[in-house]
Amino acid sequence: MYLKQGDLFWGMDKNFVKEVMDISTKVGLEEKQTVFKEGDPADSFYVLVKGRLQLTLGEKSREVYVAYQPGEIVGWSSLTGRETMSATAQCLESTTLQQIERKKFLKILDRYPTEGSALFQRVAQMLGNRLVSLYPSIA
Repeated sequence: MYLKQGDLFWGMDKNFVKEVMDISTKVGLEEKQTVFKEGDPADSFYVLVKGRLQLTLGEKSREVYVAYQPGEIVGWSSLTGRETMSATAQCLESTTLQQIERKKFLKILDRYPTEGSALFQRVAQMLGNRLVSLYPSIA
C-alpha cells in the first residue's frame, strides 16, 4: 500500500484510505520527466512516494520548491478548485507517485466529511510550510 496512514492520511478512517487507494494509480517516472506543466488541466493531484520533484513557475522556469518527503502533495491546484496547474513539476531523479483523479476523490470526500475536513487542514499546513520556505528567496 503506497498511501498509508501517515502524513496526509494519518489517523483517518481505514475505509476512506482504502477507497482512495482503489482510485489511485502508481506512476513511475525517470529523471527529467515532467509530471505536469503550468497551465495543464488540474484534473489530478499526486502524492510523492519516493524521489524528488522540482516545481517551477513561469517562462523562465524559476524554481519555487523541491518536493522530496514521502507523503507530500504536488498538483494541489486540483484540490483547490483551480482549472489549471499553477506550476510545472519535473523529476530530479527516478520518482514514484500515486496519482489521484480529482472528480473521483471529491466523490469519496462527500461520503467522509470528517476526513475531508482533516485532509484540507493538512493541505493548508503543507502549503503554508512551502510558503514559509519561500520567504528567503523573495525577501
